[in-house]
Amino acid sequence: MDPGYRKDSKEMLPYEYYLKLYQETDPYDILKRTDIVYDTMTASFRLHMMGVTYQITYPDFNVRHIDGEKIGWYPLEGKANARILVLRYLNEGVRAPASGKFLTYREIPWGEVYYKQFNGRCISRLAFGFGNKLEKFEEIMNKIGAVKLKAGDVSYEFEFIDDLKLRMILWEGDEEFPPSAQILFSDNFPIAFHQGEDMAVVGDVAIDMLKALDK
Repeated sequence: MDPGYRKDSKEMLPYEYYLKLYQETDPYDILKRTDIVYDTMTASFRLHMMGVTYQITYPDFNVRHIDGEKIGWYPLEGKANARILVLRYLNEGVRAPASGKFLTYREIPWGEVYYKQFNGRCISRLAFGFGNKLEKFEEIMNKIGAVKLKAGDVSYEFEFIDDLKLRMILWEGDEEFPPSAQILFSDNFPIAFHQGEDMAVVGDVAIDMLKALDK
């Protein structure tokens, strides 16, 4: 499937770089590290992402969703940031169980250094995008099968990629205070993704999903 990159796109070079690494990696090494199902008959992986199951072929990285019709949004079929993020996970990631603890962005490696950028890209975007639209936020979270929590004015936990979970917490704005938000990562994220930038892209992709389904 055409990922939609122009030759002058800033995503083109990293996409080509990580695609080449993917094509040079033994699929059984990917399976061993990530425990993502690999079907030898179709030469494809099966990955779950935000309520949708994708089939990802090896070595050409063709992607198609095989369920999730009720959701209707499939970032791995065309979103540059999501495709590069998943390629990085397949190339480098390690699957590990979570302990049940959740981390703020500041608590992940290098998170303190990049927190200002993450706050603008993700936390503020979540707060001002949905802090005064709590019912719509709940509707979207229910659509992807998220679990409702008791934190904040409204909060949910959902699986981003297999066993990697996010929590999004919103506090509604009023006449005196603007809306606010928090995004938490299950503590196996730093094992799966080794750079703070990856977790920022996770936030970007998740909020892109909210925006896409806010119709």
